[in-house]
Amino acid sequence: MKKTVLITGSNQGIGYELAKYLCKNGYNLILCARNKVKLANVEKELSKIKKKNQFIISKNLDISSEKKVDNFFKLNFKKLSKVDVLINCAGIYGPKGLFQNQNWQNWKDVIRINLLGSIYIIKKILPYFTKKNKGKIIQFAGGGAASPFPFFTAYSASKVGLVRFVENISLELKNKNIQINCIAPGPVNTRMLDEVLVAGPVNVGKSFYEKSIKQKSDGGTDIKKINELVYYLINKDSKNLSGKLISAQWDNWRNFKKRIDEINKSDLGTIRRIAGRDRKMNFFDL
Repeated sequence: MKKTVLITGSNQGIGYELAKYLCKNGYNLILCARNKVKLANVEKELSKIKKKNQFIISKNLDISSEKKVDNFFKLNFKKLSKVDVLINCAGIYGPKGLFQNQNWQNWKDVIRINLLGSIYIIKKILPYFTKKNKGKIIQFAGGGAASPFPFFTAYSASKVGLVRFVENISLELKNKNIQINCIAPGPVNTRMLDEVLVAGPVNVGKSFYEKSIKQKSDGGTDIKKINELVYYLINKDSKNLSGKLISAQWDNWRNFKKRIDEINKSDLGTIRRIAGRDRKMNFFDL
């Protein structure tokens, strides 16, 4: 019997591509997003390719509203109790440009949606997973999670916060058969890329703007790599792998299977402070 997957931000971009991929592979889907029209169109499209024994449900949901999330879980208790996998794709870039010039309310909105909204969905789904003593959670990270991302300070802060949160929670869930990981998808040609191109080099930085133009032309990260990494993480081959930030573009995750215990005991796939001795610059250390 195929698993049931809850996907936030599933009306466009990576969330939509994942929904389509998992639908073709026979998974039951609960799709969530803020845009009712786009979400309804996705459900209609996927209903044409789903198998007879599959179900696909779409629910309008703004994850930044605790009240709406609470209501969503209350009204859909029976369906949500069947969820085996949570995939958090919902997120926005928010304000771009010099931090000092950005609207403070818009800056906070990014934290409210990307960071707090994602974390609150995880908080709400965990009691279901704990009761069943199993579950998989995948949180999409992004630019600025592992390296500086100037001109996108709110987005970067939200994503690095998610990575550390995931690592923390993975340790709390260590003995509960619940695995949680982050994915760094790499540069993907979605609406967020279009936002960058519209914003222009003054607001996003000349270097990033030029990279984005090249990305638009070259196609960016192949969505197939992202789909296959997600598939790996929600199935038994990744058993016990948890608390890691895994790159769809650069990490050799297909060879992880026999070395998961070793990976879990290491700081691979984590964010760490670099000391002077790590770079043979001991003058930095006491």
